[in-house]
Amino acid sequence: MRVVVTGASGWIGSAVVPELIGAGHQVVGLARSDASADALTTAGADVVRGTLDDLDVLRGAAADSDGVVHLAFKHDIAFSGDFKGAGEADRRAVEVIGEALAGSGRPFTIASGTPAIPGRVATERDGHDPDPAAAARGAAQHVRAVTAELTLSLAARGVRSSVVRLAPTNHGEGDNGFVPALIGIAREKGVSAYIGDGSNRWSAAHRLDSAHLFRLALEKAPAGSTLHAVAEEGVPVRDIAEVIGRRLGLPVVSVPAAEAGAHFTWLAGPFADNRAASSALTRELLDWRPLQQGLVEDLEQGHYFK
Repeated sequence: MRVVVTGASGWIGSAVVPELIGAGHQVVGLARSDASADALTTAGADVVRGTLDDLDVLRGAAADSDGVVHLAFKHDIAFSGDFKGAGEADRRAVEVIGEALAGSGRPFTIASGTPAIPGRVATERDGHDPDPAAAARGAAQHVRAVTAELTLSLAARGVRSSVVRLAPTNHGEGDNGFVPALIGIAREKGVSAYIGDGSNRWSAAHRLDSAHLFRLALEKAPAGSTLHAVAEEGVPVRDIAEVIGRRLGLPVVSVPAAEAGAHFTWLAGPFADNRAASSALTRELLDWRPLQQGLVEDLEQGHYFK
């Protein structure tokens, strides 16, 4: 297939591109900078220049493709607090791509996140929309949920749409997400901390396993599928803190929930959540079998601490 990939030079995209090329697909990557374009060319992909705001570019690229993998998101403005603005840009991009693919039966898969379900493990059957309070705040989970629901609705318009929900950590060498942020906080504070008893869990996957699932979704996921890129159902956050403390030679301590905001700042909410998730239905549906090392083993390799 000729596959358009947005966010093709990002953390997940830069793994998806070689995964697709290695399976014989032709990749056209959306690039908003010279550096991204050069990285894609080096990886063996064709390049179309543009951003999520260039709707005519997205429409044309999707129309000329055999399928689309949408990974781009305006993380820069989202992390500055404008989740609503990032979500609106994402929604417009999905609408345009969906219009270009409507009635064709061609695949369209996007990235989202696994939900935080208090007291139990999240599954692929759990809906995408969070509670009304989160919607009212324009919270990040709601922003991504709107786009996910829109994508799945395209199945009724003749698009083989699917949503791949990513674990909170997609680890691997070069990761710049939650785990490196926790390591930075530990170095700054002089302790490696967890919240409360540290028993809440984060699901995890190596980014290469996640990239493989995106390919499988593109190739054979049924229309309207919700998939979980989860290799490990739940790693206790205390285990993560203990590895960080051991590798940095720092004490490992508990921080009371009331003090978590002061210690972890923006990471306090995600680190306190229970984000355990199952991928049993995904594995059964697509025969996805994660092959890479787990999160704790990856941390023990040392590259996170260089």
